[in-house]
Amino acid sequence: MGNNAETTVQSKDNNGKKVFFTEERLEMFIAIFLGITALLTAWATWIGSLHGGNQATNYTTSNNIAAEGNSMWNEASQQYMQDLIVWNSIVDYQTELEIAEMEGDTAKADIISAKIDLLIYDSCSDEFAEAIEWAFAQEEWASPFDKEGFMDSYYADAQAVLDESQEYLEQGQEDNSNGDRFGLVTVIYSLVLFLLGIVGIFKKLPNRKIVFFVSVAFLLVALIYMFTIPLPKGFTL
Repeated sequence: MGNNAETTVQSKDNNGKKVFFTEERLEMFIAIFLGITALLTAWATWIGSLHGGNQATNYTTSNNIAAEGNSMWNEASQQYMQDLIVWNSIVDYQTELEIAEMEGDTAKADIISAKIDLLIYDSCSDEFAEAIEWAFAQEEWASPFDKEGFMDSYYADAQAVLDESQEYLEQGQEDNSNGDRFGLVTVIYSLVLFLLGIVGIFKKLPNRKIVFFVSVAFLLVALIYMFTIPLPKGFTL
């Protein structure tokens, strides 16, 4: 009889009107929100771990591609140095050719001209040969390396690979950031679980309701914030 009377009293306010949040209903809501929060915590933890896995994969891929790009960059630098040596040799031959022509030594001039042609044929790529022809066609002395865009052509492929590496790095950084954000969401959910767990230690119903509503408010904030965080790239259920 005592328990029934207490329940009846608790279901009404001081004016005898029925109230919605009775002890029984509050306990039911607490149980429901505990279950919902536990599921959301598990979800946030899982998605955060997926972001962490993507982060590790992207960082590893970025490092591997960067190593390849750096290797290609070094090869391009070596090719540039070789072409520079070839060009210096051509300049020397060109000087000898001009001297031979000034001296009227046609035979020597033909030999030197043949050496220049052979050097270009054997030691120059098509792009380098075109740049040399461009340099010879200028009214004033010019180097093939002065041709617009020619120097960039040495490093174009390497730069494309390094750019790809940077994209993976930035994606890894984004995954790291999103993983941290899901970690924050998990912390807030843990706070909600804590608040819901301590509701029962308060003896008065108004105090329990305050703690309950505060926990629900934190839950809604965390839920809204979680929906603003992108899911891992390639994620499927």
